[in-house]
Amino acid sequence: MSKTITIDPVTRIEGHSKITIQLGDDGKVADARFHVTQFRGFEKMTEGRPFYEMPALTARICGICPVSHLMASAKAGDALLAVQIPETAANLRRIMNLAQIIQSHALSFFHLSSPDFVMGFDANPVERNIFGVLQKQPDLAKDGIALRKFGQSIIELLGGKRIHPAWVVPGGVSAPLTEDHHSSIMALVPDALERIQRTLIWYKDIFGNFDPEIRSFANFPTLFMGLVGPDGELAMYDGKLRIVDAVGNVVADQLDPTNYADFISEAVEPDSYLKSPYYKPMGYPDGIYRVGPLARMNIISRCGTPLADQEWAEFRMLQRGAVLSSFQYHYARLVEILYCIERIEQLLNDPAILSQHVRAHAEPNAFEGIGTSEAPRGTLMHHYKIDQNGLITWVNLIIATGHNNLAMNKGVLQVARQFIRSTKIEEPMLNRVEAVIRTFDPCLSCSTHAAGQYPLDVQLLAPDGELLDAVKRG
Repeated sequence: MSKTITIDPVTRIEGHSKITIQLGDDGKVADARFHVTQFRGFEKMTEGRPFYEMPALTARICGICPVSHLMASAKAGDALLAVQIPETAANLRRIMNLAQIIQSHALSFFHLSSPDFVMGFDANPVERNIFGVLQKQPDLAKDGIALRKFGQSIIELLGGKRIHPAWVVPGGVSAPLTEDHHSSIMALVPDALERIQRTLIWYKDIFGNFDPEIRSFANFPTLFMGLVGPDGELAMYDGKLRIVDAVGNVVADQLDPTNYADFISEAVEPDSYLKSPYYKPMGYPDGIYRVGPLARMNIISRCGTPLADQEWAEFRMLQRGAVLSSFQYHYARLVEILYCIERIEQLLNDPAILSQHVRAHAEPNAFEGIGTSEAPRGTLMHHYKIDQNGLITWVNLIIATGHNNLAMNKGVLQVARQFIRSTKIEEPMLNRVEAVIRTFDPCLSCSTHAAGQYPLDVQLLAPDGELLDAVKRG
């Protein structure tokens, strides 16, 4: 008799979801699904609002990565104004976006995922948390706290507050960088560089202990997508889209993000509020692709900063072609933190960064605008249409977590088949099913445009749909 396992809620991620695992008549896993149970809302709620309110409104989608929404939304606003913003304003936006990526990656790696590395996936869940890390590896925990503080401090110094700053606006930014704040940020850089380099040494020494997880955590061929610069370098704020396949071949390059609808479509499944984007030329679901740190490391020709380029070269030695295991999202996050710190220092060393000219003023000159940037979790797209009064008439948001939806579902199935051995949900098995989702660091409040926390429901079902076991948390 077949059975179904349900995990509800999934823990140590942001948002609300559940996982159902269906057993076949032979007792083996026949299917598994990742269901996002939050309601989509922001696309409709913002209709009728003035376009210039959109950065502040959409930033409220999430308290973890509000800056990412500020960037994409303000860039869509720039397009509606039909202005070229001052270069200093663009560089200040870049700095804030890089700081956002640092603090979010630090939260994901140190607070949410490092307990599995330090205590082990089979450890007692009472100890398998950031407090356990602090007790067993205090220096690692302190480095994580300090790196997150580094990113948040830069956001605060630029935007006036750490969460939901209103500093990024259509046309640029609302205020220039002061000399005092410039000096304060520069003074923080050496310590941050030391901490991330120390963490990279530690991670490279221990990740080989998790071979079963590396082999089964969403380790399969997909496409990978993200922004790159003109020479294929890592681009977090702007650039064109590049898509590569599982062996590293470039499938498409220098795609204009404003034409995303020509090559990306969104499917809808009845059991989830999270849409499933796919690469249109390959169809659904064959057009599965991944975005985010792992994808960015796979698509680029180089990072563009000296220390990160060296680490990226080591990362690419993990596998011929693209690195396929989503377990290595963790490694990629550390490389990106290093890059972001170096890049912030580079941008601050430009004398023009203190220019007072940081905003272009105009009335709406277009009825449609699209803004794209790289968020911590991957490529983020904001698409707005307005009327003659500048009021929003239509919105489409494609969030990084949405891009990864097909891969997350396939990853849950792969892990379930590897680790589920009975009709009873055992905690180490449960943790690994959740952990494959954590590798993507999903933000479900963003991707379904709701506000809230991220509980998880896991259900184990028999072939006839009978509920055999269930775990609900959060």
